[in-house]
Amino acid sequence: MRKNRFIDLEETYGAHNYEPFDVVIHRGQGIWVWDVEGNRYMDCLSAYSALNQGHCHPKIMAAMFEQAKKLTLTSRAFRNDQLGLLYEEICEMTHTHKVLLMNSGAEAVESVIKAVRKWGYQVKGVLEDKAEIIVCSNNFHGRTITIIGFSTDPTARKEFGPFTPGFKIIPFGNAKAFQDAITPNTVAFLVEPIQGEAGVNIPPDGYLKQAKEICEKENVVLVLDEIQTGLGRTGKLLAEEHEGIEADITLVGKALSGGFYPVSAVLSNSEVLGTLKPGEHGSTFGGNPLACAVSRAALKVLLEEHMVENSAEMGAYFLEGLKQIKNPLIKEIRGRGLMIAVEFYPEAGGVRQYCYKLIEEGLLCKDTHKDTIRFAPPLVITRKDVDWALERIEKILKAP
Repeated sequence: MRKNRFIDLEETYGAHNYEPFDVVIHRGQGIWVWDVEGNRYMDCLSAYSALNQGHCHPKIMAAMFEQAKKLTLTSRAFRNDQLGLLYEEICEMTHTHKVLLMNSGAEAVESVIKAVRKWGYQVKGVLEDKAEIIVCSNNFHGRTITIIGFSTDPTARKEFGPFTPGFKIIPFGNAKAFQDAITPNTVAFLVEPIQGEAGVNIPPDGYLKQAKEICEKENVVLVLDEIQTGLGRTGKLLAEEHEGIEADITLVGKALSGGFYPVSAVLSNSEVLGTLKPGEHGSTFGGNPLACAVSRAALKVLLEEHMVENSAEMGAYFLEGLKQIKNPLIKEIRGRGLMIAVEFYPEAGGVRQYCYKLIEEGLLCKDTHKDTIRFAPPLVITRKDVDWALERIEKILKAP
């Protein structure tokens, strides 16, 4: 079928909750994808960082096929021979005590909300139904009713209420605002180390370290949502490492399976996850043997093939190249590792126009919040690939 036929099928039978570019992707390998008409594109979105290891990594694929031939699902009513191995490997890699496996990033966030509330009641002594969780403006933690209830994005919230209570919103990157917002009922601070969906918003240096110190002083659980920033995207295994801290709870997902399978994890100290008892939380597919085998392989190649180090090196090179582009309509170029954004002034008239032009040049990227383009290629990108991308990006973004 030709491209327009696939598009017509989606428009006819699919819910219209997305606004995709009209590229119908057929296959992918590494940093490249091909559409149904054979055109090749560099993927500079990586499925919102789910493809840190690149498209169809052969070692992850082999692990998936091998496990699929043996056992895919038991539910958590029984044990399986992959679960404990993944627990051990991810704990050793991230200095974690306990792990709770789920499927999507939103499920991991929902899980941690339940866990820190229970910790607040059982350990901190907060009166029941009084627990508060502090979050930041411009956050993105998922799409469930509870999560969008503490979003500040009008599009995410409008006509979806009523919402779950118990959340307090403060400015991102402001440690004093966090300190001032804490009450005896505060059980957790849920924050992204870098706000991805908001446009790669990087907080001031020392912000996370200050937040950690405040949490320790006030007996508040620090929860870092690293579903997008984690597993090498920012040039460190976890973005928290840039400030030399360890969160009480870290959320990972997306690249945890290298794009092969929905997997997410709550990485926690024993005190918080230890409050959950049998029957209080669970998931039919969470921790299934197929997901575990895939995740083990995804983590292994991430480290063995030095993708984290490559993210740091190529990210710095990519960022420096972008900063050479001259256009008075560009407000700021920022990034960490291979999580990079180019923000334009509103006078540019929105950046989606540039994304369309980059597609014509063979490069896929995405606009966010109208004025910002994100560039986040797989962590296997090479210097030659970055040069290829920069040549095309400069052609489209430079001043006329």
